[in-house]
Amino acid sequence: MARAIWTGVITFGLVSVPVGLYTAVEDHTIHFHHLQRGSADRIRNRRVNERTGRQVAPENIVKGYEVAEGEYVIVDPDELDEIAPGRSRAIDISDFVDLSEIEPVYFDRTYYLAPRGQEHTKVYELLRAALAKKNKAGIATFVMRGKQYLTALRAEDKILVLQTLHWADEVRDPAEELPELPSGRQGKAKEREMAAQLIDTLTSAWDPSRYQDTYQEKVHELVRAKAEGHEVEAAEDAPEATNVIDLMDALRGSLDHARKLKGGRKKAAGRGRCRTAETTAARTSSPRAGQDENQDDLRRLSKAELYERASGQDIAGRSKMSKQDLIDALSRSDRRRGKGAA
Repeated sequence: MARAIWTGVITFGLVSVPVGLYTAVEDHTIHFHHLQRGSADRIRNRRVNERTGRQVAPENIVKGYEVAEGEYVIVDPDELDEIAPGRSRAIDISDFVDLSEIEPVYFDRTYYLAPRGQEHTKVYELLRAALAKKNKAGIATFVMRGKQYLTALRAEDKILVLQTLHWADEVRDPAEELPELPSGRQGKAKEREMAAQLIDTLTSAWDPSRYQDTYQEKVHELVRAKAEGHEVEAAEDAPEATNVIDLMDALRGSLDHARKLKGGRKKAAGRGRCRTAETTAARTSSPRAGQDENQDDLRRLSKAELYERASGQDIAGRSKMSKQDLIDALSRSDRRRGKGAA
């Protein structure tokens, strides 16, 4: 079970409820060590005294603000805690706003909030249910790890979610930052109509499990291929920019492709509903062919479906596997289970 990264109280009006803050997401990025080229020697970052070159222990490092060249005001971490609003332990809701009013650019990181103890669940649920009913977000500030955050508290099914927000002076004005912006209404009416049809055709219900980090899968494949001494296939170049003259042809082709793709998905879904499970006794090919057929069946599944099946079989290391790794691991597991049953 996860541990709270911060504990304190939510306050709204004269009501308060003790809560714990939990990380809502985890990073699945592949991390590499730094090595010196041509060797397996690790490169490490060390904190050293700039003048003496000697390494300094973490407990001997303090914060300093430069007020003049070479002149610093030293600030101790305890002093920062002393001045933190609410002594760093209060999520103080100042007002409530419509969720739709918060522009997406302001959202940063997401956390879960949980009541600290059974005796606090009633007040916690009162706030959650009220936010859900009104479709509002509670705007609050709190301090964590020496930094103050602007946040939005919103309701999800059974839980409160806290999302940190960027401060107003952190969000850049696109009119000032971007070199080129369209002026006025762009494109012909027919082009706009066809672009809208393309959007309608590609519109579907939000299902996050449909989307996979294909780049990380490619990195897994790259590492495995290099470890096995295989060649690595380079990715295709990015497509060329669409010429304005060819815009209608590009839109028309995109729309035709999208319609065929959507029709293909509907047919595949129909086949999936009608498909019956094949039994081992029905296999008439060689054991090797049976293994290949099993892998073909696995390849038709999404990575999320493969991961769910791997979880059911308690396959170790599944959370760090690419789609192909999951297919291989499930195929081996199925073969072992088949031999055990035999």
